[in-house]
Formats: sequence, C-alpha cells, structure tokens
Amino acid sequence: MSRLVNRFKNAESLAKAAAEQFVSKIAALTTEKPIVNVMLTGGTIGIATLAAIAEREDAHLLDWSKVHVWWGDERFVAADSAERNAVQARKAMLSRLPVVEANIHEFAADDGLISLDEAASLFAAELAIIKPHFDMAFVGMGPDGHICSLFAEKELPEPGALVVAEHDSPKPPPQRLSFTYEAMNSVDELWFVVAGADKADAIEIVFGDNPESLPAGRVRGAQKTIWFVDQTAATKTWGC
Repeated sequence: MSRLVNRFKNAESLAKAAAEQFVSKIAALTTEKPIVNVMLTGGTIGIATLAAIAEREDAHLLDWSKVHVWWGDERFVAADSAERNAVQARKAMLSRLPVVEANIHEFAADDGLISLDEAASLFAAELAIIKPHFDMAFVGMGPDGHICSLFAEKELPEPGALVVAEHDSPKPPPQRLSFTYEAMNSVDELWFVVAGADKADAIEIVFGDNPESLPAGRVRGAQKTIWFVDQTAATKTWGC
C-alpha cells in the first residue's frame, strides 16, 4: 500500500486536478472491468471536485453504464433535503453526466416510515446481496479529523460491520448513516480531498507520530491512498 500527497495553491486548482485524475482513473477501470464501484463524498471541496468533473468534456465520454455510485456517508434527513450528500452530488455532477439512475445507490432517507437503525439494516442487507468491490472513494475530512460520519470520540463499530448508524453526531444533523472503518479500509484507492486552514491541525496529526488518534488516520486504501491538499491545509505539515 502506498501513500501519495499532491499539494496545490488553492482549493480550485485542487478540485480541477482531482477531477482530471478521476476521469483518467475511471476511463482505465471501465476498460479493464465490467463493473466499477466508486464512493463520492460531500463537503465544500468534495462537491467542488464533483462539479469540476462534470465540467470536463472527457467525463461525458466515459462508459457510465459500468459505473456504480455510492456515498461514504449520508445525513438521515428528508430525501429532498439540501443537507443530503446525494442531493448535492446530483446537482453538482450526476444530473450533468450520463450516469445510469439504476447504478446510483443512495442511503435511505428519513421518510417518517423507518428508523435510523432500520435504514442502516436495509443498506447493510443491500450490500450483502450486491457484494460490491469498491475501486475508489473520495474522502473528505473535517477540522476535527472525522471522515464519513466516523468521529474520534465515538466507540468503534463492531468487527465485521460495514454500516453504522450514528444517532448523535457532534456535527448537525445528528442522525447519519456511514460506512465503517473496516469498509473504508477495503476500498482499493482512497482519495482524500482536503482544503482550508481549519484542516491544518488535523493534517499535521494524520501525518505525525499518532495518526490513529483521528478517524482520518485510521483508514488507508487497500492498494493506494492519495491526498489532494491545498496550501492552507498543508502549511503546518509541509510549510507551504
């Protein structure tokens, strides 16, 4: 397993570079494989990266019939809520590209008919049936070092679990669904997209002597981990 770090002047150049590499990666994967599974992420830089993908002409030429889209986590709110990662991703990228609707795998929304735990169980059951092999995942990181909806102060999910229901997130909204550390560590390539001065302390810890004190330091791609970091997030670690 290798770890690569790409540093950029600002968030805009980061998003464009990650988008360019994403299109090249998906083009290669769809040539090699009949099905490609990718995880998307939310957050400011994550959504900016998705928008940058949609703006690329070569992204429209990909064989999207082979690509299945998932999310590392989701807010358990109404299906049309602007807080949902899926809603933001559809607006930024999915609605602008020829993605096959049947290949989009959203976490359940809060429709008032199922509970958070039931939603987690339903999604875990879907995973058990489909058994997707995840080729790559975009991963964002909060200023506190959290990834997906996995937070440092929370208990670790049970071994073998792929999905966790978060009932009391320290960051609103409180109810969330998330892939676990174990699930994220099974992804072939994890692509971290991190921008902003408020991420500098967490970056310093993740690349320091005690990375596993933060969720972001507890995951790594099974084959490769790639970091896309802007100058303000990188300054404490690399001095630039």
